[in-house]
Amino acid sequence: MSARLAIGAAVLALALPAQAELWGYVDAQGMAHLATRQIDGAYNLVLGAANASQGRVPGKQDSSQHLLTWLEIAPEVKSVQPYLREAAAQTGVDMALLKAVITVESGYKRNAVSPRGALGLMQITPVAAARYASLTERLRPAEQRLLDPRINVLTGARMLADLIKRFGRIDAALAAWNAGESAVRRAGGVVPPIDETQAHVHLVLELYWALLQHGMPAQAQHLTIHSDKP
Repeated sequence: MSARLAIGAAVLALALPAQAELWGYVDAQGMAHLATRQIDGAYNLVLGAANASQGRVPGKQDSSQHLLTWLEIAPEVKSVQPYLREAAAQTGVDMALLKAVITVESGYKRNAVSPRGALGLMQITPVAAARYASLTERLRPAEQRLLDPRINVLTGARMLADLIKRFGRIDAALAAWNAGESAVRRAGGVVPPIDETQAHVHLVLELYWALLQHGMPAQAQHLTIHSDKP
């Protein structure tokens, strides 16, 4: 089994109790709007509990195709691709996982600022940025560098790589990203029983698996099967 398929299998094996949902639509200007609830009639269910309750495999919902298509063609997504490749090469974190985190965290709004002060594409706090910034990056003010999409993605990838190494599993790393490392340690190294955190982890992993599946057919076109016979 390839490393990519092994990751996908591990994602499917997770039994998260969260009833998380991701709703969204793409407007006439090609801008994606994402939310964790149906704000109005324009929003359609993209990923989450309502689809999963119908007995479908996570990531295989028909409605997810709209979001996956947007993630392929949207200019704001394409402009970040070079930074995702750079970050994946530097840290070893899968590009699809980084893409899933950005989608759930900010919907690719590079200037996003949360009520808690998290900034940019991956919604990183200045405190976390100080921990994972390079020496050169620290020369710039935290807010300025975190609103720089390249630095935001690189910083977020370093942080996620470190959390995965610390906790040994992606779901726990994502939980630490959302709720803090201490909350995961108190839970025994697994996703803690915090509704917001479980919803966050569920959505990121479900979208990650959908992205992996979406990319597999294209990858398979380039595979060659070798016979064991001489």
